[in-house]
Amino acid sequence: MREIVTFLFGLGFVFNASLFVPQAIRIVRTKSAQNISLITFAGFNIIQFNSVLYGYYYKDQILMYGNLVSFIACGTVTLLAIYYRKG
Repeated sequence: MREIVTFLFGLGFVFNASLFVPQAIRIVRTKSAQNISLITFAGFNIIQFNSVLYGYYYKDQILMYGNLVSFIACGTVTLLAIYYRKG
């Protein structure tokens, strides 16, 4: 049972990271980040980075690497939003 819960926990991180991909694709296709909240995405980035550090210090590799993947995906959206920000 423990292995199943661990697997589902790790799978949740993959799902979480994949939720940022459509937003990144939309920004690139439209070349606009007009409706993207930088405050929201900055908050997501801070929370995920904090979780990476927590996983590192408590030697929880699933937590650390799972949040690292989410941090990279969310960070990509954040950087694209800054790059394509109009006015």
